[in-house]
Amino acid sequence: MSEKAGKYPFTKGIYPNMYKEKLWTMRQYAGFTSAKQSNERYQSLISKGVSGLSIAFDLPTQIGYDSDHPMANGEVGKVGVPISTISDMETLFKNISLDQVSTSMTINSTAAILLAMYIVTAEKNNIEPNKLRGTIQNDILKEYIARGTYIYPIKPSIRLITDIFEFCSTHVPKWNTISISGYHIREAGSTAAQELAFTFSNGIAYVQAALDAGLKIDNFGSNLSFFFNAHNDLLTEIAKFRAARRLWAKIMKNRFGTKNEKAMQCRFHSQTGGSTLSAQQAENNIARTTLQALSAVLGGTQSLHTNAFDEALALPTDHSATIALRTQQIIAHESGVTNFVDPLAGSEVIEGLTDQLEKEAQAIINEVDELGGAIEAIEKGWIQNQIAKSAYKYQQTIDDKKQKIIGVNSFIEQEEQMDNLQKIDEKLISDQIKKVHELKKNRDNNDVESKLSELNTAANSNDNLMPYIINAVRSQCTIGEIADSLRNSFGEFDQR
Repeated sequence: MSEKAGKYPFTKGIYPNMYKEKLWTMRQYAGFTSAKQSNERYQSLISKGVSGLSIAFDLPTQIGYDSDHPMANGEVGKVGVPISTISDMETLFKNISLDQVSTSMTINSTAAILLAMYIVTAEKNNIEPNKLRGTIQNDILKEYIARGTYIYPIKPSIRLITDIFEFCSTHVPKWNTISISGYHIREAGSTAAQELAFTFSNGIAYVQAALDAGLKIDNFGSNLSFFFNAHNDLLTEIAKFRAARRLWAKIMKNRFGTKNEKAMQCRFHSQTGGSTLSAQQAENNIARTTLQALSAVLGGTQSLHTNAFDEALALPTDHSATIALRTQQIIAHESGVTNFVDPLAGSEVIEGLTDQLEKEAQAIINEVDELGGAIEAIEKGWIQNQIAKSAYKYQQTIDDKKQKIIGVNSFIEQEEQMDNLQKIDEKLISDQIKKVHELKKNRDNNDVESKLSELNTAANSNDNLMPYIINAVRSQCTIGEIADSLRNSFGEFDQR
């Protein structure tokens, strides 16, 4: 009997009619030097047809430092929006109906704090948490593997994640509590099979941690989501997405015994490959992004972000971000591929690649299991080493010109410097730091100390930390203060 979309193991798609019924969520990842500037970009994107926001945070926010902290010097607002206070968060979403828009936040070690700020911001606008839709990345294991924005040791970091699982299952049921990310693993140099394998090994670790904390697989399993890279090899990428659904469905059904079909579904966001963008002949990136986005659509993604062509040089301008969005809209409305469910099903090449990638990924998962699971494999450095080897091999093919990169090692031209790149406004940085100082001076600091003390006590107990973090945010505790309170209890991770 042939497989059907919307039915286990979901190779052909998680919904019976896929895009014939509803298109994927079109997101554009954005965050600028101030919350006000970022809000203006979100308003612009919404007016142009974006159906979901995707928030980029600056590095201090990602690792739990306020904008006025010495460790934040030189990094405030450089790769995303700085969020230190609840006031910053309110400005970020001013005049945006949080019960009408789906918001994705690329945040990990401080995910619990940013989610708390989002909940309190909605609360101030009389929006109940059960109306909120969106995703926090909240995938700390891949930070130790590939990205580096961790704060705490692995075990307390996992505890924060399971606390979010438990809290959201009751209070924010429409929220995706984790987006288990293969994207950054691929950006670090993994193969397509490794991207699947290490992502799902991390997923297995999160599921097991939640089960060990007493949560029920049929309850939290349907709130898990994934984040994959849409890379250059069109047919391999399409097959990768199909293999991902089949593999995760089997893991959840056979390994963990879930009876809930929604918990078996591998729902995923995808983003075109940042590492594939070239600074040379940057307009070529439009073609690269189009092919990558097409692979995600033909592979059945639920949500998609297309990179702007100038992102190898700077944060995207409004012009380049609009072209990136229009790329998705052209695929959706002009290409005709959305009229069919799993259009390449039955192709000898696609079906063969799907089977091959599933088999290769499962073999790597078995190796991780033999090492004691993802956490053990990370602590031993095994996963990091495997990715480094793959990255080196791929770079060799570029250096040897076996892999042609147009404009980089082939068809090279003398170029003029690109104009009209997005510029960082240094005054916005000083204004941000000043606002943080003013808030800390004018709030009720006795209440702040009380709420941070309560959080510190809770961190040394078995209590769920989300209610304490939310109360701290309500009392205008900053992201850095909340993160420091947890640092005092948990310590910090030492990579050495």
